[in-house]
Amino acid sequence: MALATTCHAQDYPTKSIRVLVSFAPGGVVDTSTRMVTSKITETMPSWHFVVDNRPGANGFIGAAAAAKANPDGYTILSAHTGEFAVNPVMFKTLPYDPEKTFEPVIMLSDAPMLIVVNIQSPINSIKDLMAAARAKPGSITFGSPGTGSVNHMASEWLAAAAGVKMTHVPYKGGAPAVVAVATNDVTFTVAGMPGVSPHLQGKRVKVLGVTTAKRSPMVPDYPTAQEMGVPGVDASIWVGFFVPKGTPAPIINKLYAASADVLKRTEVKERLAVVGGAEAVATGSAAFNARIASDIERYKKVAQQVGIKPE
Repeated sequence: MALATTCHAQDYPTKSIRVLVSFAPGGVVDTSTRMVTSKITETMPSWHFVVDNRPGANGFIGAAAAAKANPDGYTILSAHTGEFAVNPVMFKTLPYDPEKTFEPVIMLSDAPMLIVVNIQSPINSIKDLMAAARAKPGSITFGSPGTGSVNHMASEWLAAAAGVKMTHVPYKGGAPAVVAVATNDVTFTVAGMPGVSPHLQGKRVKVLGVTTAKRSPMVPDYPTAQEMGVPGVDASIWVGFFVPKGTPAPIINKLYAASADVLKRTEVKERLAVVGGAEAVATGSAAFNARIASDIERYKKVAQQVGIKPE
């Protein structure tokens, strides 16, 4: 059996690899996935990928489909912080088990989220934002891609750490949440670079800072919430590849090696930085698992602080 698995891995892949993405085209997960898979095909022409977007329900649809796939290396789930670190905190039951049904292959990228307000807003810093929330509890509104999204929880983390009350307004996706800021329907949102960039270029929004503990090398001019007096906040959007549990280790190793190789390339690093505001990381399975476990504990703490109970 071991010999058969080894031989199978040596031949892998012999057909197209389907990559399930739990979000619509154009977002952080989709852009990172397409950059990496297209570069793998460019460098290794025998490798072919079909990106299959399955958006909706906090990533449930795509993740559930991947969980049911054969563990043969021909179905990959490309997912982010939400499906693996936030959903287990926010929901009592999931249509997939992050730990029991999936094996992490590689973390592709890690990106800060941007704290964004309308270009005409009198709020010009994270300190201003928290001062306004403190002056009139509940008056500051923030949009998100939906209740239980990583963006929602990052915003709640900001509020909890600053000791202020703000009002959540959920939207059907990250893009509508940024549009709501651009049209002054909400005070701010926390979003990834792909959704913010068009509105920055159109001078409809401005960035107050980032949600990570350290300044991002991708957007070094933006201060962190911690620098602005909001302690402990460290939320990012990582993107990674996962396969169904039971996928042979030699195949996982080949997937890791192919992905890690392209992530070392200057053009891929630059493209991830420009389009996604993301840093290429190529974190392996063990360290990736540890990161997920750490993130789960941190979001559990945030949920407890703001009184969010699993649905």
